[in-house]
Amino acid sequence: MPVPATVYHTMKNVAKGWKEQIAPVTLIAVTLLFVALFLVLPLASIFIEAFRKGVSLYFASFKDDYAWSAIYLTILCALVAVPLNVAFGVVAAWCITKFNFRGKNVLVTLIDVPFAISPVVAGLVFILTFGQRSALGSWLVNHGFKIIYAPPGIILVTIFVTIPFVARELIPLMEEQGTLEEEAAVVLGANGWSIFWRITLPNIKWGLLYGVILCNARAMGEFGAVSVVSGHLRGSTMTLPQQIEILHASYDAVSAFSLATILAGLALVTLVAKSIVEWKINDRRIH
Repeated sequence: MPVPATVYHTMKNVAKGWKEQIAPVTLIAVTLLFVALFLVLPLASIFIEAFRKGVSLYFASFKDDYAWSAIYLTILCALVAVPLNVAFGVVAAWCITKFNFRGKNVLVTLIDVPFAISPVVAGLVFILTFGQRSALGSWLVNHGFKIIYAPPGIILVTIFVTIPFVARELIPLMEEQGTLEEEAAVVLGANGWSIFWRITLPNIKWGLLYGVILCNARAMGEFGAVSVVSGHLRGSTMTLPQQIEILHASYDAVSAFSLATILAGLALVTLVAKSIVEWKINDRRIH
């Protein structure tokens, strides 16, 4: 007996509805499973391993002078690299989005160079430039300035690998905002500094904070480039990621994971701050 057309179309619509529901649910489930296996579980295991043998051993890991030296150097690198990259990022984004000049596309491409180059290769480039075998490096050493295998070299490569973060966040944001408000301020007689502080900066503050958060996280967590130029001198040129690697290689798992909780905590704070800033940026775009 043939199925009535209405019943057939109803059954077809029901089947189509089930497919439309199953597809997003399946994709969401796969995404959550992937995040749980490759992000949440490894991050949680850091804290589990750090406290596995008790709280006392966890805090005992921070009594080591080498650990505090690594923490201090890591913070120092971030304190120098982040403000410099903030200043560069704001200036570069301002120039690229507010002015037309020859070589603009070249400048944008050069800003992306640290993204394209391996951090290890970046470290080797700095050794070739500032090492004792180079003319510049030899001159600096002869005048009392040691760059490679010293904190200045670590700071320089940290600046290099974190250059794009602030600029790359601000450029699309400032392009989207356009120049109408600045042009109106110029017509009304405002000077450059007044325009920047009263118009441009308030409009980009959340994007700027977003770039600062990412820049700081990368500066404190950089390993490859720093490892090449540091010389692995414990208590002198080793940052926190390097100290963790040395402890893990020495089978001191508790100390390694204890120090790793600092970087893991930084990652969690970064994610929370990033989410808040993204919400602020989206809310601003809506209104």
